[in-house]
This record gives sequence, structure tokens and C-alpha cells, in this order.
Amino acid sequence: MRSWDRDPILSVDHLSMRFGGLLAVGDVSFRVGRGEVTAVIGPNGAGKTTVFNCITGFYKPSMGRLALAQGVPASAAEIHDLTRMGRASVKTAGGSLHLLERLPDHKVASVAKVARTFQNIRLFSGMTALENLLVAQHMGLTESGLLSPAALFNLPSWRRKEEKAVHRAIQWLERINLLDRADDPAGELPYGDQRRLEIARAMCSDPVLLCLDEPAAGLNPRESLALNDLLRTIRNEFATSLLLIEHDMSVVMGISDHIIVLEYGRKIADGTPEEIRTDPRVIAAYLGVDEEAVEAVEAEVGI
Repeated sequence: MRSWDRDPILSVDHLSMRFGGLLAVGDVSFRVGRGEVTAVIGPNGAGKTTVFNCITGFYKPSMGRLALAQGVPASAAEIHDLTRMGRASVKTAGGSLHLLERLPDHKVASVAKVARTFQNIRLFSGMTALENLLVAQHMGLTESGLLSPAALFNLPSWRRKEEKAVHRAIQWLERINLLDRADDPAGELPYGDQRRLEIARAMCSDPVLLCLDEPAAGLNPRESLALNDLLRTIRNEFATSLLLIEHDMSVVMGISDHIIVLEYGRKIADGTPEEIRTDPRVIAAYLGVDEEAVEAVEAEVGI
């Protein structure tokens, strides 16, 4: 049994998403392994971002189940029971289980602990780098989204929370080599630094699953290597699983444990980087030829 099937943090089953008469994603199923880097790849228009938007709560899928298990894997019986009860979340023997398709988008982040970044950087450009990381921790500093009495009266309990948030932000600035730019507006940072800052901001929310939408987009080779190092650090040193969309195959093949390939909204391959690299269906999808023609094209271009 594959590691992602043995210990999945996220189980996607029969996911479909329709926009009117357009089927953007059709009957897609896969697993995201706990503590692993899983990549979703495919040609433009394959449905990758739509899948991400369903997982992170931006879209409510037309059909399908998105089960995220915090702590330890949820059994099929636990997932079935939660589905039958019509609830979104439940405590389990080893943690908690959430059906993401039933959670409001803000609870996908705050309760299920799923964070994401976007293809287009969405930092608060007028805030400093440090302030961007503090904003990500606002739920820990407030009560139900409102400023607590402890904050209003500057009580010791509030000051301890505030100090903890600043300490975490500084730690992440050190990890991404931006501590000397802590007080600079985020919008004035070089593009590659902004990319890493956005990932650090997502990590400040302490996610169990971090979804990255094309994190290497626009990066030069040196910046891509720095990104790889950061993502390996997150995988190896934190209890965070990574799910990413990426077109840069040097990033995908360099850090992924598991790759899912989509084409026209359907899954065409699912396996290790070595398996995906040589899969004729994947080669055909990227070269734009029929599967039968793959051999001839490979010979012609010297693959």
C-alpha cells in the first residue's frame, strides 16, 4: 500500500465541479499523504485551481467528499458516520475529522487548519513584513473575531499572547532570511522575497495542510532553489503536509513525494515522480499528441 493511501491527511472522493453546463472537474479522487509533499500538475485548463478552490472552501463542489483527518487517519467507518449524520466536524479517538465541503470557507482555515497561497501574491503591500506575519495570527489574539477585554485593558494574558505572536513572526522572518527587512513594506520587497513571505504568513496560522498555488511562478532558478529548501524545511520540521499546483517541473520533481496529473478536469495519472515522469498518458497530455503517437514524438525530439 502506498504511503498516501496508508496515512492520508486528506481524502478526496469523486470530486466534481460544474459551472452551468461546463464540467470543470469530473469525478476526481486522490489522497494527500500526511507529512508528504503532493503535487497536482497538468496542462493549462486541466482543473487544478478549481480542485484547490474546492479544498480550501472558495467553491462548494457540485459533488464529492473532502475528508481531512487531524491527528491520526480516520477510518472509512468514521467518515461514513460523519457523512450520514450530516455534520461537518467531529472529534475522533486520535484527533478530529472534517468534511471540508460542508465547512464555511473561514472555518476551513480556522477549524480544519487548511492554509493556502495564491498564484498572484496577496500580501498586504502597505504593511511591513512583520505586520503581515502578525495579521496571520489574528485569530489567536481575538475571541470570535472580536478584540478581547484582556486586549482592551492590556492585561498580562494579552501581553503574553502578543509576545508569542511576535516571537513566531520573528522566527519565520529568520527562516526566510528577511529579518533585516522586518520593518520594510511588503510591497517594496523583491518578488522572490514576497513569495517566501506569503508562505511564511500562511505557516504562521499553524496549518496541518498548506496548499500552494504555483509558488514558483515568476521565480528565477536561484529563487526556485531557495523555495525548494523552504518547502523541504516545512515538510521535515513541522507537522504540515503540503499540496501544491506547479508548472515548474524542476520544483515538482525535486521535492514531491506524490504527483497527481489532471487533464480536462479528470485524473489521468497518480504515482511517484519516477512513475509520472515515464507515464505515456502524461507525456501525451503535455506534448499535445495522442497516446499512440508518444513513441514517435519521443524519438523525434530525443526524449
